[in-house]
Amino acid sequence: MIFLSEVRPGVALIKMEDRENKNLFTQQFMNELCAAFEEAQNDEKYKVIIFTGFDSYFATGGTKETLLAIQQGKMTFLTEDGKSNVYSLPLECKIPVIAAMQGHAIGGGLSLGLFADFVIMSLESIYTASFMKYGFTPGFGSTYIFPKKLGIPLAEEFLITAKTFRGQDLMKRGIPFEVCRRREVLDKAIELAELIAEKPRTSLITLKDNMVEEIRANLPQAIDKELVMHNITFHQPEVKEKIMDLYGES
Repeated sequence: MIFLSEVRPGVALIKMEDRENKNLFTQQFMNELCAAFEEAQNDEKYKVIIFTGFDSYFATGGTKETLLAIQQGKMTFLTEDGKSNVYSLPLECKIPVIAAMQGHAIGGGLSLGLFADFVIMSLESIYTASFMKYGFTPGFGSTYIFPKKLGIPLAEEFLITAKTFRGQDLMKRGIPFEVCRRREVLDKAIELAELIAEKPRTSLITLKDNMVEEIRANLPQAIDKELVMHNITFHQPEVKEKIMDLYGES
């Protein structure tokens, strides 16, 4: 499901490939992804991590079962210990992380990608923050990282309207990330990773710590606010109806 390999000297490649569930955030998917990031960042031979999906899928967010459990008040989008949450793995990782978003990224899957230090998208793929489509307010740190990485106007359009964008649409809107054909995304990521991997690991860790210090410090407060909003919005009966309708009754 999650595969870790050394694609170039000093460059770790994490391949997310849950074909059955199209890279939904199942418990197994999250456990394996957390383990892969932990292994890669603690291995002294790696200086940078690329993570990517398979075919036309990058990551597609929460499962129907998870959303219903949150709606029923049985859980939140945080892990039980509040640590190692899948969406913030790229941010918390010690070494630089490149999100090679060659495929569709939906909801928490898009948040996951935006927490990376570098983002590369594909012209053909779909990118959407689908939370409000179900009637509940965004989670996974989206209310913080979207404005931070995309600017407030585009972030509001993503989060409030739940509009679906293609990579080519975002390129026209001046998104501050490289956008290229799907077949070129991983090659572009590897090219960037090789440039990063030329630098000393200690220097990369030190500089990343400095550059993401503000985001790491402010994210917990943003998450707390998202959880408060979820307590208000998630438990509405119409939210359950929308989840059942949009995922299908089965």
